[in-house]
Amino acid sequence: MFMSPYPDEIIPKLSVYDFLFKDLTAEDAARIALIDGPSGAETSYGALKAQIDLFAGALAARGMGIGDIIALHSPNIPAFATVFHGILRSGATATTINALYTDEEMARQLLDSGAKMLFTVSPLLPVASAAAATAGIPDDKIVVIDGFEGYASLRDLLGEGKAAPEVSFDPATHVAVIPYSSGTTGFAKGVMLSHTNLVANVVQGTPVLDTENTDRVLAFLPFFHIYGMTVLLNLAIYRRAVLVTLPRFDLAQFLQVIQDQKVTFVFIAPPVAVALAKHPLVDQFDLSSVRGMMSGAAPLSEALALAVMERLGVHMQQGYGMSELSPVSHVIPPDRDDLSRGTIGFPIANIECKLVNVDTGEEIEMPAEGSSDPGELWVRGPNVMLGYLGREDATHETVDDDGFLHTGDIAQVNHDGSFQIVDRLKELIKYKGYQVAPAELEALLLTHPEIADAAVVAALDEEAGEIPKAFVVLKDGSELDAEAVMNFIASHVAPHKKVRAVSFIDAVPKSSAGKILRKDLKGK
Repeated sequence: MFMSPYPDEIIPKLSVYDFLFKDLTAEDAARIALIDGPSGAETSYGALKAQIDLFAGALAARGMGIGDIIALHSPNIPAFATVFHGILRSGATATTINALYTDEEMARQLLDSGAKMLFTVSPLLPVASAAAATAGIPDDKIVVIDGFEGYASLRDLLGEGKAAPEVSFDPATHVAVIPYSSGTTGFAKGVMLSHTNLVANVVQGTPVLDTENTDRVLAFLPFFHIYGMTVLLNLAIYRRAVLVTLPRFDLAQFLQVIQDQKVTFVFIAPPVAVALAKHPLVDQFDLSSVRGMMSGAAPLSEALALAVMERLGVHMQQGYGMSELSPVSHVIPPDRDDLSRGTIGFPIANIECKLVNVDTGEEIEMPAEGSSDPGELWVRGPNVMLGYLGREDATHETVDDDGFLHTGDIAQVNHDGSFQIVDRLKELIKYKGYQVAPAELEALLLTHPEIADAAVVAALDEEAGEIPKAFVVLKDGSELDAEAVMNFIASHVAPHKKVRAVSFIDAVPKSSAGKILRKDLKGK
């Protein structure tokens, strides 16, 4: 068993709304809470709280409250904060929907969650209305946040002037939000997170997630995903920082907004780190305001982290989490420059974890030097989900009787107590019985000066069972061929880890949270 090096934090028995907004001071009410990146429009903390209260009142007037699930389908815009926290303030439960979903994927979530009402934006209305029709949600239960003829708008609801309702529930058991897991290993499942889960993870993360009230935090990682929801939307609000929203990632706009808004902190995923380390466009912008970055959602190699740090002169942290953990469980502390940037740091406050040998079930101990054998990471803490919606079988498979969540991620613990992720348990390649971690090969491929991006998956092989196959995106002008790629890897790894097949592609498929969609590459 590994314990957090940090003392336990006291987790308030409060709803998310009371935790974030109940004690808002006059000084903080006057501070800027949100800036719309493309337009520069500002919303103060006082205005945000007032909008949330009015929104909750409008929902209550429509009969929405405890026991009701409301879907939110929107990219990152300032109004997302009003709608999301207004749903929670009303006592209802929010289910956040990926803004890139097709109507079929969206309808599946609407039906599975049992959503009774849907909030969307006009550019996404064609998809949303088709999905709502399939799920049996009538047009009068669809609100187009930015307005569209024939539908109620956010302005309409706020203009009704309804007072927020009085609601009472147990924050430890009442479901605040149901995000859906990425679905990279099958259909997505609804992850039930309580108010206490969300409050706890902000409290746990505050000592090590380097966000202050003087920061301007860029928010392009989607709020509908738990990473953006907790470490951006909730933690930044708790710290009274300024959130600068971007509805989607466009490198030129991303760099322009950092420059114009003098952004000081940026939460990223590894694909963005690749661009920051290698893209020539970066040199055309003044990014000197940025003091720090945090990478999550997928493993970030030390080489890539150091390349970003050297190029931009920023401090880089890495964290680890998953939707089922609300999401953060491990972080590189901001004051530990001695740690490898390729680790995920230490367990945060109130966290206990184990490493378990996947073959024997035995616990792996911390080594006296170097790194331990790899094992599945198990985590226990107040941020562990209540369970999967309507899936008791999957819940029991994931959370054991002792409260440990079996992450499905393979990790190692180092002699200093820090951890590093090796790969997903189900993504390990078995080459002649030897385990090969795709993330290790991907990190190595990205060190090649002519490779812009890469993914590695298992390809079936009659002799070996499986072989590592690389999908490579070349930089413009490169004439690298498959043999050169394989030779490059072979010069750096043990024989069983060699890449034995290569395909060149235009882009690596990734989820909105930055995870490689290996299932989209397998069989190609």
